[in-house]
Amino acid sequence: VHTFTSHCAIVSQTRTLGSAGLCSILRVYNFDEFILSNNDVVLRSIAEDLRNCLPIEAMLNSEHLAIQKILEQPEPTVHVDAFLYDDDIIDSLCEKGKMSRNYCVVCGSHKTAPLEFISHSFSLMELKFLYQYALPDLTGKILVDVGSRLGAVLFGGYLYSSASQLYGVEMNADFCQLQEMIITKYQFTDRVKVLHSDICTQASLLQNADVVVMNNVFEYFLNRLEQARAWEFISHNMRKKGSLLVTVPSLEESISNLQTDILLSQWVEEMKLDYDVYMEKDIDREALEEIHLYKIL
Repeated sequence: VHTFTSHCAIVSQTRTLGSAGLCSILRVYNFDEFILSNNDVVLRSIAEDLRNCLPIEAMLNSEHLAIQKILEQPEPTVHVDAFLYDDDIIDSLCEKGKMSRNYCVVCGSHKTAPLEFISHSFSLMELKFLYQYALPDLTGKILVDVGSRLGAVLFGGYLYSSASQLYGVEMNADFCQLQEMIITKYQFTDRVKVLHSDICTQASLLQNADVVVMNNVFEYFLNRLEQARAWEFISHNMRKKGSLLVTVPSLEESISNLQTDILLSQWVEEMKLDYDVYMEKDIDREALEEIHLYKIL
C-alpha cells in the first residue's frame, strides 16, 4: 500500500514540478526499487487469490499419488506451499490453531517434534533469487516450467524477467484452471501460456526452450518407471547448446535411483551459483542451495 501511495504522490507532484522536479524526486526515491517492490506486492496479491481457492494444504483430491507419498515419509510430513504461505502467514495460522509446526511424539503428552514441511512451489524469495541473480537476462528468450502447478514460476517470470514467452506444462486440469484465472485477472496473457499436457508430448516446446524449470516435478507425481521415461524424454529433446535447466533437487539426486541411460557429463554442465548475492532480510540459505542450474552441452 505504501509503494502505491508513493507512486500517486510522484504522479501528482510531476504535474506541477515538470521534468526537473521529477528527476529530483527520482533521485530521492530509487525508481527501480519502486518497480521491484510493486512486483512483490502483485505476487503477494496473486498468492492471496490462490489461497482463497484452495484448502490450507494446497493439495487436491485428484493428487492421489502425491498424497500417498507424503503419508509414506519416514517423518510426519505436511505439504505447505511456499508460494502461498511465507513464515509470517504460517506463524499467524499457528497462533490461530489452523496449522502446526510440530507433532506429538506420544499422543496426549507434551513431547513434540518439528513436522517436516514439503513444498511443490518456489517461495517469493526463491523466485527473486532465480530471476534476479541465478538466470541471465532473458530478453527474447522462451522459458518452460514443467509441472507449473499454481503458476508461481510463470508469474514470477512475467514480473521479474523480460522473457518473451513463459510456458507452463501441467497435467492437472484443476491447476490449469487456477493458473488461467490468474493470467486473465492480472493481464499476463501476452507472455504467459499454460498447456494442459504431459511434458512427454511436448518435444517441440523442449527443443525450442532457452530455459526449462523443474521444481520437485516428478518424484511425488509419477511412479519410478514414469519418472525414468520422463527424464529420458527431456534429455533427448532438450539439446539446444547453451540453453539452461533449473532443477530442485539436483539432477544427480533426481535420477540416481532410476533406471535410465542418461549420462549427465555428456548432456549438461552444472553452473556454480553464488547464493551470497541475495542480500534481502528474508533469506533462507538452505532453500536457495536446493536450486541447481545447468547449461546444456
